[in-house]
Amino acid sequence: MKILYAIQGTGNGHLARAEEVIPVLKKYGKLDLFVSGSQTDICLTHVVKYKSKGLSFYFGKNGGINYLKTFQEANTKALIREIREFPADRYDLIINDFEPISAWSARRHRTPCVALSHQSALLSAKVPKPDYYDPVGDWVLHHYAPVEQYVGFHFARFDKHIYTPVIRHAIRESTPVKGEHYTVYLPAYADDKLVPFLAQIPHVRWHIFSKHTRKPYHIGALSVYPIDKEAFAQSLISSAGVICGAGFETPAEALFLGKKLLVVPMKKQYEQHYNAAALRELGVPVIKNIKQKQLDKFKEWIESQEKIEIDYPDNTEAAVAEAIERSGCPA
Repeated sequence: MKILYAIQGTGNGHLARAEEVIPVLKKYGKLDLFVSGSQTDICLTHVVKYKSKGLSFYFGKNGGINYLKTFQEANTKALIREIREFPADRYDLIINDFEPISAWSARRHRTPCVALSHQSALLSAKVPKPDYYDPVGDWVLHHYAPVEQYVGFHFARFDKHIYTPVIRHAIRESTPVKGEHYTVYLPAYADDKLVPFLAQIPHVRWHIFSKHTRKPYHIGALSVYPIDKEAFAQSLISSAGVICGAGFETPAEALFLGKKLLVVPMKKQYEQHYNAAALRELGVPVIKNIKQKQLDKFKEWIESQEKIEIDYPDNTEAAVAEAIERSGCPA
């Protein structure tokens, strides 16, 4: 069987998960890889046959998406051309992680296409919902990378066809220790926003991983590092706690490691507000933004000893097997 694994390249979580999924998919046939999107800081360790700029959402520096840059960088005509020219008909099956070009091309060529993603889990009526409705965000979840069948990943098994997170081996096989520093990953905030804010919390050592710097630097008890998956993993494993956006992979890894966790959902990013709702239901504190009036809440969290511990078994093989089964293609 010829399989295409199409992966979204906006953010680092999709590629981190792909590293674990790829060896499993290779057991089912000849596998090619396609990555579209340009907002990732890590690279796959496997050969990628197709690459595209795709349709990326760009992070801002004040806690949200930069819609102006997203609009400016979008090339609708080129995207439509790529969809028309993409060779989805060369494959028996496409496994899709929220990647639009292959999903729309598969629909055009009637190639079986199954979603294997976190976003597809949010289509279930049984997952926790945000406390507001965003029609644009809802449209994106349903139509950005349309599929007929899906297998999803979420923080808990809220529904059938939803599995708990894929945890990368570097984290799963580690021995967590409680260090003295807190690991911070908030890519939608600029350093000049985060550094002075966190510096107001005394006697705390910070490891800030930033999309907005290329070289590490240090200011008092704060260390700011460029994104590096190995360095981030080591900081995470040895941290006293984690502050991050309400993405998927980083909160999941923090929960798996038994770390104290606080999340700040990205503004106008509907998926993150879905995630925040699920995390809040699990008992994880959620803070609206990085503003001065929120400082006391951060201080209270630092002083708190409460943390959520969740066992996430390795169910990657089972999730991939179900995706193959739902495609109707012979394994």
